[in-house]
Amino acid sequence: MSRVSKPYEIVEQALELSTTDGLVVIADEHSSANLRWAGNALTTNGVTRGRTLTVIATVDGAEGTASGVVSRSAVTADDLEPLVRAAEAAARGAGPAEDAQPLVSGVPSSPDFTDAPAETGSEVFADFAPALGDAFARARSGGRELYGFANHELTSTYLGTSTGLRLRHDQPTGTLELNAKSPDRTRSAWAGRSTRDFKDVDPAAMDAELAQRLRWAERRIDLPAGRYETLLPPTAVADLLIYQLWSSAARDAVEGRTVFSQPGGGTRLGETLAPLPLTLRSDPHAPGLESAPFVIAHSSGDSASVFDNGLPLAPTDWIRDGKLERLTTTRHSAALTGLPVAPAIDNLVLDGGGERSLEEMVAATTGRALLLTCLWYIREVDPATLLLTGLTRDGVYLVEDGQVVGEVNNFRFNESPVDLLSRASEAGRTEKTLPREWGDWFTRAAMPALRIPDFNMSSVSQGV
Repeated sequence: MSRVSKPYEIVEQALELSTTDGLVVIADEHSSANLRWAGNALTTNGVTRGRTLTVIATVDGAEGTASGVVSRSAVTADDLEPLVRAAEAAARGAGPAEDAQPLVSGVPSSPDFTDAPAETGSEVFADFAPALGDAFARARSGGRELYGFANHELTSTYLGTSTGLRLRHDQPTGTLELNAKSPDRTRSAWAGRSTRDFKDVDPAAMDAELAQRLRWAERRIDLPAGRYETLLPPTAVADLLIYQLWSSAARDAVEGRTVFSQPGGGTRLGETLAPLPLTLRSDPHAPGLESAPFVIAHSSGDSASVFDNGLPLAPTDWIRDGKLERLTTTRHSAALTGLPVAPAIDNLVLDGGGERSLEEMVAATTGRALLLTCLWYIREVDPATLLLTGLTRDGVYLVEDGQVVGEVNNFRFNESPVDLLSRASEAGRTEKTLPREWGDWFTRAAMPALRIPDFNMSSVSQGV
């Protein structure tokens, strides 16, 4: 039986097997723990472990450098040589890579590169689980049922290259989703949280928030489609701006294919997108939202390049004081466009200078407005304007003169996040949030609530 090598040993052994001009090896050690519950009772729990190894081989040729990428799971020492050879064969069989660059070098090694991977387990829920049990008891006595799940993942990534890089990053990712329903299932409310360790989540507070929303829903008010002043909570703002970030590749903008393209050529960099002093930024060291401080690219695409693996990441303002400051670039696309190198970073923060909580923004509302819970099924309609469509979910509430007076029907919306920033009349206090739609792919976000004077509810939806 093959010995299961330590992650750094796997990386070193793969590099020693290389016969091509360059090699990048990424070992991802995964562990996860989860809890699920329904009807005020735990239903399942589990812990998993796994390993994925990605080998990127590069081959220099007369016409340029080619790359080959192969990823496999549960890799042992005996699997290494076939895996490396497969990546090398893929590189030799490929044409020159458009994004080819010299592999990154000169980055100081991580001092913990040879340490064992970090792991999560059921102990991460040691304080959370009893608090959740207390929330079940309160919900039961209050005549509501709680459903949901808590998931914690910890990935230790070991990155080694033939140019001498030896880098390591541990990434914890926790998500909590809680749904409350009335016993007859006619009313539903949702709340979600993002966390690194489940020490900063409060099931009791979330249950109290959901109980209030179920009470609001006791009165039902039907409204037609139209444009309404709308309060977007942080989770909805996150879903919209994450999609905007994913759509901000500099090369696509220069080539005239996105909302960030300038009519007649060029990009909208330097243009004012928002009258409010909004700053949209990413920072691998943002407190509570820490992410990898160097590029980890398992494949190449519009905003990532396998040749950039190990490239250090720095705090980046995408929008600064309302002006478009940066578009995402790899080293290759930066050279093509003449723009600074600005790789994507795995977190996103919007600061607007506001101090009000969402509840205070509701209380400050004059006239009529809608208060949303979250968005889902978001899809792109037009990349030229970044027009998105999607649905509201788990509660749309009518606010009149600072008071929530009932729940209204769901809607389909049609809006561009870029247009929303230009029309936002107020930004609240920035807080950590969990995106509802993109929570499986992007969890590290901090956003304010936004007040939009004329949010386009294009049609009535029968969704819940």
